[in-house]
Amino acid sequence: MTPTQIVKALDQYIIGQDEAKKSVAIALRNRWRRQQVPDAMREEIMPNNIILIGPTGVGKTEIARRLAKLVGSPFIKVEASKFTEVGYVGRDVESMIRDLTEMAVNMVKAEKETEVQGKAELQAEERILDLLLPRSPGVSEESGEGEELRNQTREKLREQLRAGKLDHRKVDLEISVKGNAALGVFGPMGMEDLGINLQDILSNMMPKKRKHRKVTIAEAREILVQEEAQKLIDMDSVVKEAIHRVENSGIVFLDEIDKVAGGDTTSGPDVSREGVQRDLLPIVEGSTVATKYGHVCTDHILFIASGAFHVSKPSDLIPELQGRFPIRVELRSLSEEDFVKILTLPQNALIKQYRALLESEGVSLEFTDDAIAAVARIAFQVNEDVENIGARRLHTILTTLLEDVLFEAPDALDSDKIVVDAGMVEAKLNDLVKNRDLSRYIL
Repeated sequence: MTPTQIVKALDQYIIGQDEAKKSVAIALRNRWRRQQVPDAMREEIMPNNIILIGPTGVGKTEIARRLAKLVGSPFIKVEASKFTEVGYVGRDVESMIRDLTEMAVNMVKAEKETEVQGKAELQAEERILDLLLPRSPGVSEESGEGEELRNQTREKLREQLRAGKLDHRKVDLEISVKGNAALGVFGPMGMEDLGINLQDILSNMMPKKRKHRKVTIAEAREILVQEEAQKLIDMDSVVKEAIHRVENSGIVFLDEIDKVAGGDTTSGPDVSREGVQRDLLPIVEGSTVATKYGHVCTDHILFIASGAFHVSKPSDLIPELQGRFPIRVELRSLSEEDFVKILTLPQNALIKQYRALLESEGVSLEFTDDAIAAVARIAFQVNEDVENIGARRLHTILTTLLEDVLFEAPDALDSDKIVVDAGMVEAKLNDLVKNRDLSRYIL
């Protein structure tokens, strides 16, 4: 996707924040541009990592969520506050690269499964026909006439199978079971965090268990298609392709980076904040991380960090880490007009969501323009008076506004059409807004 196409796609879900969308779109497109340059220059082009700065609820995390759906690249969103300095109890920063690699392997594997789906379905069909029409024990081939009759019967069964006429018939299917009982002994050791695939080691050492189950042919088809697809996929090439994607187009969205920025505290859990930053530094600068699929180089992974920076500020990060995030974008607080757009324009707008929920009960929900304006005004006012939580304020306000409708539908409603107007909004919410203590707890 070109930068303008990326921004248009983000516009369908995120209101405003044009500068942030533009920066992210350029960064994503540069991933593709780098792949087109000559090899010698390609290695020299490093990603321009980004920090998104802005209050909660203005779209930072939503940008991450939508990017994950837009890009065909391995993408992972992690929270910086979940990591601890090496030596403390908790996750180390390298685990984000292992998670990203795992995601890439699953992505490539799913693509390969789609490619071999047709062949896997044909092979599964043959195995089901073998179950429906088994040969006599010890007989590999029958006489010419008997073999021809058997083939005719097999083809008739094939037609019925493809038509779905045999789906409810039961067959005895032999299924392989992973022998992972021993994992319970070693699991707490955290081998996965050391990049060791303990499950693969144990499964190779232990014989595969098989068990018989009575299943319908419809269930057997699903199981056998999965088994046949696994046989057709070359996992070595899957892993090779996945690591290549991670190293050249992987994206890590590092949320709540402000939570590990330096503070005034010098004791307790906050003492490891700077340690987390120092652990992050080599990952962001470029290093090699051991994963269960092999070593992954992080030189060209794009890092997008975000934080509200209410208490701290970007300059509280250690200078070396600041230098690795050259692009900084400030997201602005939402206005009353923004709230109106958020309620109506995006494909996943809250009003559309509530309308869809009530339609499932046969109830039609309509909001008048003045009702939408009133909800937006109240959301903006409560954010100003109490605490600014951005667009998330709309969730609490609409839930309070529609509480009775959602409770009474469909039993106690007088009509199958509910019209929300400004009068209903004010009657339901005005007292709450005026009472600061109530609005603090309810809205």
